[in-house]
Amino acid sequence: MLRTHTCGELRKEHKDQEVTLCGWVHRRRDHGKLIFIDIRDRYGITQVVFIPSVAPAAHEVAQKLGPEFVIKVTGSVNVRPPKNVNPDIATGETELCAKELEILNPSKVPVFEIDDTAEVGEEHRLTYRYLDLRRERLRNSLKVRHMLCAAIRSFLNGKDFLEVETPVLTKSTPEGARDFLVPSRLNLGKFFALPQSPQLFKQLLMVGGIDKYYQIVKCFRDEDLRADRQPEFTQLDMEMSFVSEEDVFSVCEALFKAVFKEVKGIDLATPFPRMSYREAMEKHKSDKPDIRKAKDEFAFLWVVDFPMFKYNEEEKRWESEHHPFTSIRDEDMPHLEGGEFKKVVARSYDLVLNGNEIGSGSVRIHRKDMQSKVFEIMGIGDKEAEQKFGFLLKAFEYGAPPHAGVAFGIDRLVALLTGLDSIRDTIAFPKTQKGSCLITDAPADVDEKQLTELGIMRLNKGGEDA
Repeated sequence: MLRTHTCGELRKEHKDQEVTLCGWVHRRRDHGKLIFIDIRDRYGITQVVFIPSVAPAAHEVAQKLGPEFVIKVTGSVNVRPPKNVNPDIATGETELCAKELEILNPSKVPVFEIDDTAEVGEEHRLTYRYLDLRRERLRNSLKVRHMLCAAIRSFLNGKDFLEVETPVLTKSTPEGARDFLVPSRLNLGKFFALPQSPQLFKQLLMVGGIDKYYQIVKCFRDEDLRADRQPEFTQLDMEMSFVSEEDVFSVCEALFKAVFKEVKGIDLATPFPRMSYREAMEKHKSDKPDIRKAKDEFAFLWVVDFPMFKYNEEEKRWESEHHPFTSIRDEDMPHLEGGEFKKVVARSYDLVLNGNEIGSGSVRIHRKDMQSKVFEIMGIGDKEAEQKFGFLLKAFEYGAPPHAGVAFGIDRLVALLTGLDSIRDTIAFPKTQKGSCLITDAPADVDEKQLTELGIMRLNKGGEDA
């Protein structure tokens, strides 16, 4: 290791020890012959003093330092006199008296100040995201994200869940948002799709007897963006066999109780309250009501009993309110058989936190005849159903167990935990509202050779072949 300690580690008990720190020059202050710098890394800030009579060579190099230079400094730890203690930083009772200084890499003057108080436009921040990541506020959100995912894994691993990866190159089944398509070079004219969720694969895992599955997984949707949407996002995906809604609620409530205790030090009250979709719409005019009694508590709410179907007036057909793999209540079977689709209630549920939907799930259909019936109501004929979902229907013929699941948005959860307005600041390298990456300039053109190999022709602006 180049360093013996981090820049947030030194305390009074390190007095007179010789240590080596590595980091970035946060600030430099010249006080006559004395030069003070603050050296910063991810762990904190330490003040370093350069005294010409103690280390003339190091003092000479220190005069060349600029903001964000990467340096290595060796020296002895001093304890500051009481009047010079800085109570705002953890290392404020100490300073490092430099003996040696090495510039590991100089830096151009940053395009914005590496300080949380500096006001910087979002486009500038996203273009120079690697500089933005050096700021504490953004770095803290990534730390919370790490803690959240670690706590999730720890809890679910202890409950006999298996973390299983599902494919990223999948089949397009466009029933919700638009898919991102990936052309196949080995099968010209055919396309993979990036998954909007692992929904069908996790159901297949239940057919395969996995019983309890989870995955912290990337998903993709080609849709218009806003503050709480990204073209690629992360969710906690879960599925269980031989369970009802009550089992899902119980596991998820225990999960969030453990996670909030670990990440925020908060004891959540369980069980979470529940509200029907009809009551939420009648009383709150929203299916994700904010039930907080105070801008400083976390108020969870299960919204249940959603309609199974909604009628699309434009296309003159029925659609699923949640998704077409959702089971219905037994007592609503007569409505289904009688064609009273508006009255059919789904066994679906949303988890709402402070007026934000953070998760959604359902008890799934696990029988081929019922799944085929739902497809039929939605205007998906046998041929189309076989083309799009034949693999699932076939799997249901081989002893599919009753199963249920849920998925939670990791990006949105981190935003709520950290008080951020946009999920973009919970992601290390997010896309803009137009779905582009300002660092790499993606999406970008590709050369004609690649397109030829894929059997793709480029259209010019007039819509003709280029």
